[in-house]
Amino acid sequence: MQPRSVTLLGATGSVGRSVCDVVAENPGRLSIETVVGGRDALSLARLAIETKARFAALADETAADALSRALAGTGIASGAGRSAVLEAVARPSEIVVSAISGAAGLEATFAALMPGRVLALANKESLVCAGEAVMSRARAVGARLLPLDSEHNALFQVLGSEPIESVRGMTLTASGGPFRTWSAEEIAQARPEQALKHPNYAMGAKITIDSASMMNKGLELIEARFLFGLRPEQLDVLVHPQQIVHGLVTFRDGSVSAGMAVPDMRVAAAHCLGIDGRLDAPPARFFDLALQEPLAFERPDLQRFPALALAIAALAEGGPKPAILNAANEVAVAAFLAGRIPFPGIAALVERVCAQDAPAQAPRDIAEALAIDHDARRRAASLLSQAPFAVT
Repeated sequence: MQPRSVTLLGATGSVGRSVCDVVAENPGRLSIETVVGGRDALSLARLAIETKARFAALADETAADALSRALAGTGIASGAGRSAVLEAVARPSEIVVSAISGAAGLEATFAALMPGRVLALANKESLVCAGEAVMSRARAVGARLLPLDSEHNALFQVLGSEPIESVRGMTLTASGGPFRTWSAEEIAQARPEQALKHPNYAMGAKITIDSASMMNKGLELIEARFLFGLRPEQLDVLVHPQQIVHGLVTFRDGSVSAGMAVPDMRVAAAHCLGIDGRLDAPPARFFDLALQEPLAFERPDLQRFPALALAIAALAEGGPKPAILNAANEVAVAAFLAGRIPFPGIAALVERVCAQDAPAQAPRDIAEALAIDHDARRRAASLLSQAPFAVT
């Protein structure tokens, strides 16, 4: 049997590295066909050589020469820029892993939806920004979408073959981030280096800041709404610091089933890459419940974490609001990391952008989603130059 071929979008990020670990653990069952990164030519070249990929592409077109030089003599073809990324997506493969961070991954994710193909989705922003369009496209072409986020993957596995009509509700768990026990006053003074210390995962800067503000969990609620076809009121969040339980499904008969695993993205990656059969997980990916500390659960504090409240409101409103929320948040997080605004300024900026006038309907295609994203970013950037967001 030929190994299943994999296209890896966002190859040099934390999810990409987890996927490569799973592929390495299952020789003969999986192979990397194509790797796509952002702008780090040397890291992508090393990964392409290590995984024996046939093609490597960078989103940053200015890095084309650096990537070509790094791959000289390897026989691995390469390219850079938007056209190269889309070429990578179009190359034959059975599974596409979409792990490009942020709205930047939207176009490539949509292009990856081809007949008979499996899309392992770790780019939650694709569904946040254009959930209806993405899910409609997947159904129309016969593509299969599998969730690679640990929470959604747990819910997907728990649901199994049960019809969605049998579900009363779903609960996503959150670690609570580094500020779970901090007071509002302490959070207000938080510095970027403190916000970047996630208690359980090593992730990229943007998603780590989103975890600290709990915006990440709000975006995941919106993603779950489209993945599973639930109403907003059927989705909930619990803070679970140990992150052993990743999701809970409550069925109509009152029974509750939990998806459990160690907090490691390689678990969800192994499930998605296995498609219909379990793969071997990398060593030390199992746990003994008897050795775990007591599992705790608590309600999120929406006063201390207003970003989550804004996401819940955007979920309830629907239409273009989730896309606007996401775009404003990406601008706000970048501003916080650059020292332009304090940590509470993230939610404050997002709230002000979301309060402005917006289109009346959800984006019907990727072009409309990108237009909404662009406009919200422009408005967020404009607000950053005004008090109280201006640097003093």
